[in-house]
Amino acid sequence: MLKNVEFVDKLRSSGLRPTKQRLKICEVLFNRDKTFHFTINDLAKNISEKLNEKISLATVYNTVHAFKAKGYLKEISINSDRSYFDTNTKIHHHFFDEDTNELIDCDDDDIEKINVKKNITGKKINSVEVLIKVASDNQNQK
Repeated sequence: MLKNVEFVDKLRSSGLRPTKQRLKICEVLFNRDKTFHFTINDLAKNISEKLNEKISLATVYNTVHAFKAKGYLKEISINSDRSYFDTNTKIHHHFFDEDTNELIDCDDDDIEKINVKKNITGKKINSVEVLIKVASDNQNQK
């Protein structure tokens, strides 16, 4: 588990002052064993509950985006108006449960090698990450 000194270093390297609220953001994001997927609104609510006081959505937004720019977080766009952030910044695939709005890591063993047959002229492929959207099969529930 990370300690306050490491949180201060992360904040400073991201160009942010280590305030009480930002340190709490670090604790919620990085002081865990498993990867964490979240929206900014979910994170703000989670932190407010832990702090037992309201945290500015702007502070959460700016901190998350500073961490993303520094490479501490990865952004996964679900659609044009919903993004999730992931504490696991390695290349990996996801399931998105449309019933629960939950983003779930997908093991590499669950997906065969992807063969991209076309590329954009003058560009190179940096990575291929699959987002698999799933929902309840209502036909089987009738």
